[in-house]
Amino acid sequence: MNQTIRALIVDDEKLGRKNLHCAIEVHRSWLVVAQASSATNARLALAANDIDVIFLDIQMPRETGLQFARELSEKNLPPLIIFVTAFNEHAIEAFELHALDYLLKPLNDKRLAHALERAEAMLGLQQQANYGIALRRYIEDEKSKEHASPKYWQQISVRSIGKIETVSLTDVLWIEAQGNYMQLHTSTRQILYRASMVHLEKHLDPDTFLRIHRSTIIRKDQIASIHVTADNNYKMVLACNDQIPIGERYVAAVKKVLGQH
Repeated sequence: MNQTIRALIVDDEKLGRKNLHCAIEVHRSWLVVAQASSATNARLALAANDIDVIFLDIQMPRETGLQFARELSEKNLPPLIIFVTAFNEHAIEAFELHALDYLLKPLNDKRLAHALERAEAMLGLQQQANYGIALRRYIEDEKSKEHASPKYWQQISVRSIGKIETVSLTDVLWIEAQGNYMQLHTSTRQILYRASMVHLEKHLDPDTFLRIHRSTIIRKDQIASIHVTADNNYKMVLACNDQIPIGERYVAAVKKVLGQH
């Protein structure tokens, strides 16, 4: 991407803004056009400048970065946000689940360069609309946590090079663990999604999806039959003809779904 990328830094700490500005300015395609010490000042900067990317600190007094992001998520084409945070495992997990970018304090030059490259690729492929969907889904998920009311996902955001893709869970037939990723099987392809089995499972509707192995989740309406193998283990045959082993600890749950005892 050859054009200049215009950035806004939002951080209540002056030293934090200065350090990030110095780190960004060595990248030739990037220009920090404004800095803000609060969400209120950030709104003024957005009104006065065309901003492509916001570096948004999460832990700010009065109005947090997440509260400000909630407002930005309502825009049809919001600027890309790279969240900046001190180490917080829960926050990082949430960003990765929703394909959003983040930086950890203290800044790491290699991680910053990677985040800038991904932002450049997304802007180059004009992915702001899909990014807006991912951001809104993240905000909605955080709101549901605040009210302690689980809301099961209907779709997920998957990041590939320079692109965020929305995948409907109605298209997912079964899911298997692949290292740090989950492989989503549809009728036409397999899609890698960065998440752990435990964290993905808690967002899936248990009326629709069923865990049948420590590394496998299937869609209930895909169950065709179960069989006992020669070595006295169980396997499941899906409507899509895939055959999957059933973990011993999950056999009872599978039989219950099938009305067997």
